[in-house]
Amino acid sequence: MEGNSEKSKTRFLLWVAGILLVPVICFILYIWLALSWSFSQGERVGYIQKLSKSGWVCKTWEGEMAMVTMPGAIPDKFLFTIRDEAVAKRINQVAGKRVALVYEQHKGLPTSCFGDTEYFIVDAKMIE
Repeated sequence: MEGNSEKSKTRFLLWVAGILLVPVICFILYIWLALSWSFSQGERVGYIQKLSKSGWVCKTWEGEMAMVTMPGAIPDKFLFTIRDEAVAKRINQVAGKRVALVYEQHKGLPTSCFGDTEYFIVDAKMIE
């Protein structure tokens, strides 16, 4: 009888571990999928107005770019996130000049720890 209760105790612990681990593994896979698959990709052109590193725990570069369609028009704002330190450094070097930001849009990220926006800048090019 003693061996039977030991088996049932082990089986119970395996069930509890499975019930706890399956949602955690699914959550990790979801985040990995949301960060590796982009909903859209593109390029926006304008002037960098703001770029700052922010966040309580997870520090990301958050920025704002003014996109002017024609002289005298009210500029649209493009809010973006940068996760790569080298890209943020390049953007800081071209601040005040016309720049093209290459982005990937990642929808459905569960927290703002990955960035405040869904637009992640992957490259920046200065426009002459």
